[in-house]
Amino acid sequence: MPEEEYLTKEGLEKLKKELEYRKNEKRNEIRQRIEEAIKLGDLSENAEYHEAKDDQGLNEARIRELEEIIKKSIVINNNGDKSTISIGDTIKTSYDGKEKEFTIVGPSESDPLQGLISNESPIGKAFIGHKKNDVVEVETPSGIIKYKILSID
Repeated sequence: MPEEEYLTKEGLEKLKKELEYRKNEKRNEIRQRIEEAIKLGDLSENAEYHEAKDDQGLNEARIRELEEIIKKSIVINNNGDKSTISIGDTIKTSYDGKEKEFTIVGPSESDPLQGLISNESPIGKAFIGHKKNDVVEVETPSGIIKYKILSID
């Protein structure tokens, strides 16, 4: 993982809520499932027990990952200079006669289908530092796409 994790205020809150859920509700649910499975007897052939133990391991790994992300997080302050694109900015672009909006976020928040692109992705890296009306070329598996930056918010 990188040394720093860039997050929006909303993204940080979302991760904190997930961490709280996993530490309290999810842990208790898994603990109850393990206790119930133990009551069934022979653990060597007890599928419910092994499934619950696997879920417990995955949950604990995610808890550690969330704690690390939150510890390294830097909240993006996107109220600053809008003359060039930086992390936290929402940009409106045009390409091939279509308009598309993107928000540059840290990798923990990225969701390309929702227009949230990581600052570490090829497209995110390409946009960073550009200005309104710049044309940005992004290399994709299907070829180079040219985006014109219409606005930076």
